[in-house]
Amino acid sequence: MSSKSVLVIGGGTGIGKGIARSFAQDGWNVAIAGRRESILAEAAADIAGKSPIHTRTVDVGDRDDTTSLVDWAIETLGRIDVLVNSAGINIKNRTMAEMTPDQFDQVMTINGIGPYNCMHSVLPHMRANGDGLIVNISSIAGKRAADLAGIAYCASKFAATGLGTAVGLEEGANGIRVTNVYPGEVETPILDQRPNPVSAEHRARILQPEDIGDVILTIAKMPPRAHVPEIVIKPTLQAYA
Repeated sequence: MSSKSVLVIGGGTGIGKGIARSFAQDGWNVAIAGRRESILAEAAADIAGKSPIHTRTVDVGDRDDTTSLVDWAIETLGRIDVLVNSAGINIKNRTMAEMTPDQFDQVMTINGIGPYNCMHSVLPHMRANGDGLIVNISSIAGKRAADLAGIAYCASKFAATGLGTAVGLEEGANGIRVTNVYPGEVETPILDQRPNPVSAEHRARILQPEDIGDVILTIAKMPPRAHVPEIVIKPTLQAYA
């Protein structure tokens, strides 16, 4: 797959890092982006395989910044075959009573507006190529609202779900596929923002980032005629009904 390239936004930690690792191990050209250069550098050193992992900082809430990122990735990688939107945050104050409007705006900007900015920036490139895959890492909380996820997170992930579904319907005629991914509980740094601490035992029993990464790689390697609009991936122990 050395001729194929992937840009993973939010690739410095958690699910994004797991996805970048799976693609790198399969021989893809990989670029990762995120808020903190030091975290990206550590991730790149950790997952680098036969080829180096390219890194660049980005603020997904800034449309000009996502456009600059995509321009850089195209110049660095040659093209973007797969874009993964995996940047996401949550907060500890998750109820309407405790959460401030500024906190709600922060979560909506990163989780809801961020994917739009990244898709808006990359779509002209993919349309010109007549091909491309965009993977939006949503959440089970983007299909079923849950107290555990909180008000802002659920609202932002429902927004991301609708965005990915609608864009997929529109862009299919241009050869562009959009896949919404709905993970359940995954062992990532976002668990540190739970109102109550998560035990090491529980973290070991839930999904690991590489579980998501391997699934996304499989979807990316399917022929252009095949489209997976959405997929739910959850721990065996987590209820889903």
